[in-house]
Amino acid sequence: MSEEIRNNEHDPATEFEHQDLCPRAVYSFLIGLAIAGVVIYFVLWGLYDLMDAYEKKHQPRQNPLAQQTTADTRMVTTEDITKFPQPRLERNERIEIKDFRLKEEQTLNSYGWVDEKAGVVRIPIERAMQLIAQRGLPTTARVGTTPVSEVSPAAQAAQKADTSNTAPAPKGKKQ
Repeated sequence: MSEEIRNNEHDPATEFEHQDLCPRAVYSFLIGLAIAGVVIYFVLWGLYDLMDAYEKKHQPRQNPLAQQTTADTRMVTTEDITKFPQPRLERNERIEIKDFRLKEEQTLNSYGWVDEKAGVVRIPIERAMQLIAQRGLPTTARVGTTPVSEVSPAAQAAQKADTSNTAPAPKGKKQ
């Protein structure tokens, strides 16, 4: 066995590679990759330019009732945006939602008129909770029930018919 190992030591088919990858091949691959990237960029740019020109050429005719100053209806100016009715698309949703929430907070935490002619006002939430804790919630009578009154015959009849506090009669005896 040791003779086989010794004989294979000098065999060039089983030895490791003595030469590494040359730097010229690595650099030429990277340069070729960069050139291919630039060529692909310009080819795609040209294709998109052709598709854009095709879309502009085949755009449907504008309605004669619409008054538009620009020929390209795909381009929207800020003046067109202000003419468009509410609700509009958001431009910067973080700023717009911040403004919206600040306005809501101001409305919820301030006094103001809801309907001045009718005399309806709004009050801050904290104050409304204090008033409810002091006064309680307003209640209305349920449909089909009679209001509680000392002179109500229904209340008097209910008191007379109430047998919940009386002891039951013995089973064997009649009353």
